[in-house]
Amino acid sequence: MPFYSYKPTREATGGIKSRSRKGAFGETWWAKQWVSVIESFELGGRLERGKLYARKGQVTRIDIAPGIVSASVQGSSSRPYDVAIRIGALSVAEWDRVLAAVTQRASLIAKLLAGEMPQDIGDVFQDAGVALFPKSKRDLTTSCSCPDASNPCKHIAAVYYLIGEEFDRDPFLIFELRGLKRAELEAKLAPSQSVSQLSNPTVDELPAGAAAFWIGSTLPNAFGDLSPQHIHGAIVKRLGGVPFWRGDRPLYDVIAPLYEAAANNALNLFAGGVAHSVPSSEHEL
Repeated sequence: MPFYSYKPTREATGGIKSRSRKGAFGETWWAKQWVSVIESFELGGRLERGKLYARKGQVTRIDIAPGIVSASVQGSSSRPYDVAIRIGALSVAEWDRVLAAVTQRASLIAKLLAGEMPQDIGDVFQDAGVALFPKSKRDLTTSCSCPDASNPCKHIAAVYYLIGEEFDRDPFLIFELRGLKRAELEAKLAPSQSVSQLSNPTVDELPAGAAAFWIGSTLPNAFGDLSPQHIHGAIVKRLGGVPFWRGDRPLYDVIAPLYEAAANNALNLFAGGVAHSVPSSEHEL
């Protein structure tokens, strides 16, 4: 193995500093799962150096595309090193098996469309005969333009950890890395029937008289499902981590109770009840 002479690291300008300042990387279970899988491969002591690089902001660029993560990492050279991490994308047939299982479970669809990775999504992939996360280091092919002969080097390791934080921000990136982009996933998870088919009554169901029409008694469930929702603030949830947020808790955790209270108040008012006061989060907002 060629001898690698240590040189001081150049400070990066405008690098991507990890949100983790100490301890473990990743906030959500799926990001932590990625980091746990990578660390379970026992890739050597350079993982620790990679953590320092990730926290110092030495990674200046990271892009996730089907089957590959490409990044730039500032090291001791005047120009950042090029890093590539490849993982096999699933075939169309494999994705079809996975999505066929997902569409049979409404709870999975609701969570995915709300920007949340279901805890049992791994079981769905396993039942389809594939894996969402890499199962061994042989599933990963990595390269770096630095002179260090070790693989992974600290530059690759830094990108490993920041991939987890990218998954925190947008769980759909996990699917994109395995070959299915977000827009394609959402299109495949869309209801098989259009909204007009589900909500518009047929001609035979329309009331014959004007009085009955305005009363609406012959149009059961005309307003659709009015039961309380299990997921509140879905749009905010899909945004993931917000860079400018400085609260003690994640932004979604702070405002989710407001969405829930507003939704329940709307249902109460619609049913003729009285609205209750909405909890205040002004001290955190």
